[in-house]
Amino acid sequence: LALAIADLALQMASWKGCVHTLIEKYNDDISSMPFLIEILTVLPEEVHSRSLRIGANRRTEIIEDLAYYSNTVVSLLTTCVEKTGSDEKMLIKVFRCLGSWFNLGVLDSNFMANSQLLMVLFQILQRDETSTNLHEAASDCVCSALYAIENVDTNIPLALQLFQGVLTFETAYHMAVAREDLDKVLNYCRIFTELCETFLETTVRTPGQGMGDLRMLELLLICAGHPQYEVVEISFNFWYRLGEHLYKINDANLNNIFRPYIQRLLHCLARHCQLDPDHEGIPEETDDFGEFRMRVSDLVKDVIFLVGSMECFSQLYSTLKDGNPPWEVTEAVLFIMASIAKSVDPENNPTVAEVLQQVVLLPENVHMAVRYTSIELVGEMSEVVDRNPRFLDPVLNYLMKGLREKPLASAAAKAIHNICSVCRDHMAQHFQGLLEIARSLDSFALSTEAAVGLLKGTALVLARLPLEKIAECLSDLCAVQVVALKKLLAEQSTNGKSADPTVWLDRLAVIFRHTNPIVENGQTHPCQKVIQEIWPVLSETLNAHQADNRIVERCCRCLRFAVRCVGKGSASLLQPLVTQMVSVYQVYPHSCFLYLGSILVDEYGMEEGCRQGLLDMLQALCMPTFQLLEQPNSLRNHPDTVDDLFRLATRFVQRSPVTLLGSSIIIHIIQCAVAATSLDHRDANCSVMKFIRDLVHTGVGNDHEEDFDLRKRLIGQAMEQNGQHLINQLLHSCCFCLPPYTLPDVAEVLWEIMLFNRPMFCRWLENALKGLPKQTAGGAVTVTHKQLTDFHKQVTSAEECKQPSHDTRLNL
Repeated sequence: LALAIADLALQMASWKGCVHTLIEKYNDDISSMPFLIEILTVLPEEVHSRSLRIGANRRTEIIEDLAYYSNTVVSLLTTCVEKTGSDEKMLIKVFRCLGSWFNLGVLDSNFMANSQLLMVLFQILQRDETSTNLHEAASDCVCSALYAIENVDTNIPLALQLFQGVLTFETAYHMAVAREDLDKVLNYCRIFTELCETFLETTVRTPGQGMGDLRMLELLLICAGHPQYEVVEISFNFWYRLGEHLYKINDANLNNIFRPYIQRLLHCLARHCQLDPDHEGIPEETDDFGEFRMRVSDLVKDVIFLVGSMECFSQLYSTLKDGNPPWEVTEAVLFIMASIAKSVDPENNPTVAEVLQQVVLLPENVHMAVRYTSIELVGEMSEVVDRNPRFLDPVLNYLMKGLREKPLASAAAKAIHNICSVCRDHMAQHFQGLLEIARSLDSFALSTEAAVGLLKGTALVLARLPLEKIAECLSDLCAVQVVALKKLLAEQSTNGKSADPTVWLDRLAVIFRHTNPIVENGQTHPCQKVIQEIWPVLSETLNAHQADNRIVERCCRCLRFAVRCVGKGSASLLQPLVTQMVSVYQVYPHSCFLYLGSILVDEYGMEEGCRQGLLDMLQALCMPTFQLLEQPNSLRNHPDTVDDLFRLATRFVQRSPVTLLGSSIIIHIIQCAVAATSLDHRDANCSVMKFIRDLVHTGVGNDHEEDFDLRKRLIGQAMEQNGQHLINQLLHSCCFCLPPYTLPDVAEVLWEIMLFNRPMFCRWLENALKGLPKQTAGGAVTVTHKQLTDFHKQVTSAEECKQPSHDTRLNL
């Protein structure tokens, strides 16, 4: 009910001073107070509600109104606390309400700095006996207050009160730790982190002075020392931001001030990454602790420059070399070393070489987790192996041992993939070994991802072999997959059961994707023959599973990379492939056929002899597509089809615009695009906008090209028919359908149309603006005549695309 009243007040422009009315009506009755405070809590929260669509003008009016009455609200809340004293439920409501007003950013900084409410907040958070629920509400409120004064310089009185107040919570934090009250500990850490985030710029600008007091960082490091890793994790975003600020400023003196704090943080993180001493097996990567370690790894990579990668790497190594730590400490140290290994300079670096030497000599009886993480470290040190080829054989032997053990197999496969990617030339001599692994891939206990990664590594090395050897080696590499697919097809024809071929299709796809040898002009592509031999099996597999979208998608993906692999060398497949695509699409309109069609247009669209055939393909694919998209709600229900259709149309515009513009299908594609401009789906909307932008752009500017006049005339005809409708639809979509992130794409479309024909565009835009609603049902003015004329003037007089992008953001 409170929410309904708040929404009514926001939409009902004739209800002036709603806050004043509500307070006046319910203020005197203590029993109405909970309801009044509830309305006053949700009112600021609803101001930015997208579902209300109250418009920028009304929103500005409301915010000014709420700011005007904000002191009255704070006074009401203060009186309420005085009257109800220690009533916990009421205090929670008061703090929630105050937090809501802080979040809207309308509270007066000077007034709040002297408010009794702030003192009550601090007292509650300083008291040991405060209940969990009240503690959380008070903490949320302080965090909202700190967030609201992000611009510290304009809120100095309140900033100072909050700064000094939060620094008094250290004793209360220690008390919560002593009582093992994790909820309160987490609340304090949230407050300390928000304090540091708010005063970050001040701290970097004037470290150790005034509100740049480095005691804030001490508070965060005290939290980092808490045994529960969830506590330190709260502060990660602050440390990221601090690292980012210091990296941009790039001042050695400043870095020296913050280096000790980062060193202590890294020390804490290494300790938090330790597995339990009684942990068995490898580290689990998908549970909460595994994800925490991944985030630690990311954070370490971002702040390591402050300490120095090499210095940190050497210190970590010396703790292992000089001491004899328990296995869980060793594993955690290796884990942090793996995080920074790539940022250590591999050139002439004795420490790095020594680490690699020692790791590959680890005995097999060390804890499984230590072996697992050491394999990950070796994979991260592939640059070192590339600069020191003498290590290649011992490293590969070490990784092969891991590959044969079930718990370590996937990590070893990933490390081999890394080595193959970085040391492609050195690995060419080991290709036969890689081929043997690939042939017996399923004898190793590998995850799907690891198996595909191994094949990727093998394909990368294959591409570096002499050209005359590539065809035979590629054939060998593909043979296992092809034999498996043939076997599945044979089983299906004998017993009618269809087994899933996606594993084999994905493996073939990764081989085609990464076998990219350097082929000179005029040379036959070494992979051409192999792909021609494999095509019948892929074609049969596609036919056998044509009703299954997932499998057809994998077939198309495989064919896409095969076509990309050999480029023009796949010409002999063009006719049979297109025939099959069109034939299956008539019955089962899987959108991946449209995507595959766009690849074919990209590869062959500039070949004179292929253009008509590709246009026939487009027309044949468009008919079932339009039938599908004409159904009610179909654009919303089939965003993938919209996305892939306009990718295909855009490729045609880029490769052979005249072929498309001169066809009868173009007008239907444009009409479909106009209808789809309102589709609130990131990828689909992006494809639609790109198609319209690129289509219009082909008629702009390149008048030295031979067919430019023809293109311009054809686009002019299309725009005469659809231009006004398109502009109407674009403006309507911006105002009522699309999220803000799509607006720059819309702006680019408007820009291209304006460049194409400015006088006509000005007329279309004026008509479209006239057609927009000027008032809401609640009587609020959504847009004034002056705003419309200003918007029209700004857009039509823009000298570059950025201006329309900015102007389109006018939230009507």
